[in-house]
Amino acid sequence: MKKEVIFFDGDGTLWYPKSTKWKMKPHWIYKEHPKFVKYIPHLKATPSIIATLKKLKSQGKTLIALSTHPHPRLEADIHMNAKMEHLKLNKLFDAIYTARPYPWGKGKVMVSVLKRLHIPKSRAILIGDNYTYDYLSAKTVGIECMLLSTSYLEIPDSKASRIKILNKISDLPNQLSGV
Repeated sequence: MKKEVIFFDGDGTLWYPKSTKWKMKPHWIYKEHPKFVKYIPHLKATPSIIATLKKLKSQGKTLIALSTHPHPRLEADIHMNAKMEHLKLNKLFDAIYTARPYPWGKGKVMVSVLKRLHIPKSRAILIGDNYTYDYLSAKTVGIECMLLSTSYLEIPDSKASRIKILNKISDLPNQLSGV
C-alpha cells in the first residue's frame, strides 16, 4: 500500500553535527553546547535531504518532522522550530512536532496526528536512525519504520533481518514505491 504520510526523525536523520561527519550519535552536541543558540550553528542538513523532501512533496506526500526532545513541550517546540528554520527545512514540512523522551514518545504523537488527518496507520511510515526511539516506537503502535544506515546504527542481531534499512536518504522516493 502506498505511503501517504512520511514522518521524519530530526537528529541523525534530517540533520547531524558537522564535526562528527555523521560518524557518531548526534546527541552529544546538546551536552557540549547546552544553550541552543550555541549548538544550532554546529548542525548540518543530511546530504540530499532537501532534494529528497522536494521530490516527495512533488509526489503529493504529507511530510511531518518529529523529533524526540528532553525539554518541556513548549521549550522543545521552540528548539525544534529553531533547528528547522536554521537548516531551511521548515517550509518543506506540513507539520513539525516534538515527542517526549521515551521509547514510545514518537508512536503516541504519530497515532494522534494520523487520527486528526483521518489516515490509517498503514499509509504512514517513520524514517529514523535509532532502533529504540524510532523503530520500536513506530512498530509498537503499528506504523512501519525504515532506518537510515549510519556508522552508529545499532540493531539487535535477532531483529536485523526484519528491519528495512535505507542506505542513503536520496533512495527514499524509490524505496517507498516498493513499500
